[in-house]
Amino acid sequence: MTDGPRINPSILAADFVNMQSELARIPGADYVHVDVMDNHFVPNLTFGPQMVERIQATSPVPLDVHLMISDPDRWAPDYAELGAASVTFHLEAATDPVALARRLRSIGARAGVAVKPATPVEGLYDVLDEFDQILVMTVEPGFGGQSFMADQMPKLARLHDEARRRGSQVWLQVDGGIAESTIAQAAEAGADTFVAGSAVFGAAEPDAAIAALRSSAARHHRH
Repeated sequence: MTDGPRINPSILAADFVNMQSELARIPGADYVHVDVMDNHFVPNLTFGPQMVERIQATSPVPLDVHLMISDPDRWAPDYAELGAASVTFHLEAATDPVALARRLRSIGARAGVAVKPATPVEGLYDVLDEFDQILVMTVEPGFGGQSFMADQMPKLARLHDEARRRGSQVWLQVDGGIAESTIAQAAEAGADTFVAGSAVFGAAEPDAAIAALRSSAARHHRH
């Protein structure tokens, strides 16, 4: 993993039939972002534990699992136990986010919490250190290929400034519409971890695309 901005390609944009070869195309990635959707919390269905277990077994890059599911209090620990390096659940779906984050950490995973565009982040200020990562969605969760929501940048900037004021080392991730044309805005607002789908897997040379995204984010990062 790099010390600078982290680039986590989303396999939602990969060729599912050739997943192992797709993962081999991104050795420069920091994590592989795996979107788990249950067709309940969001109107789409993707991977479950068995598929994630197979990806975990074959991926040369650690997994960053993003759970867009109902009842993560029950299901999220299963993904940590599969060996995922990072497990992020949605604030809107969790009954006890802090207890769940502690459970994930106790298993050995980094604990992340995600917020939809309409969800304020101020409620997380007093519990920042309970999480290793906060994911600010820059699209509505549930589908790939959506346009980047620039109106989420003030929320991200407030979160960044509050985290720095409190001395928190929490990672700030963005997911949705991240490409070379938008990553600078997210970095300027304070993001340090970026999920990119088609901008990586849609490129002729995915690993070169990762390097370009990382370079752009490093130039623009809010300190």
